[in-house]
Amino acid sequence: MDVWYAAYGSNMHLERLGRYLAGCRDRTPPRESRAVELGGVLYFATESAVWGGGRGFYDPDGEGRTLGRAHLISGGQFSDIAALEMYREPGLGTGLDLDEAVARGRLAFGPGRYETVVCAGEVDGVPLLTFTAPWAVADVELRAPSEPYLRHLAAGLRESGAWSDQEIARYLAGSPGAAGTWTEADVLSLFPS
Repeated sequence: MDVWYAAYGSNMHLERLGRYLAGCRDRTPPRESRAVELGGVLYFATESAVWGGGRGFYDPDGEGRTLGRAHLISGGQFSDIAALEMYREPGLGTGLDLDEAVARGRLAFGPGRYETVVCAGEVDGVPLLTFTAPWAVADVELRAPSEPYLRHLAAGLRESGAWSDQEIARYLAGSPGAAGTWTEADVLSLFPS
């Protein structure tokens, strides 16, 4: 089964996604990548051990839109990336049933921060899947993202070519957790000139 992996965080950036794919059983690069907009909201919470500051999460029931990048990969690669996000070994059995996730629209395969698969629709007849936390934006303490993380997210969105720098900056600065700490001008300053 092929899927579109809807990345809304660091894996929007192809170089970063490549690092995850290098840890997968199948290291084939995505056959295609394209910009997507999901219903729901990007928010920042918990503490990232890699980036510092809040991690990006997706609440499909939240008000707004989530900008991202969909990568056409195999279902096995998607399962392996989900395992790697949870610091697990790929292929050791995550209990992840992609057919069930598509049929139900949402499937928790554990209580962890990226152990809930969401089917956000289809692109060209292929399921559009992502993973996130089991909680909603209203159920968790928000935490501002770090400068390096926001810079990386902005670069991934910019790399897609779908949005202007101003749209990207407005979107990231307005996301729960970033709003009130980061301004549009702050985020714009993270772009290389």
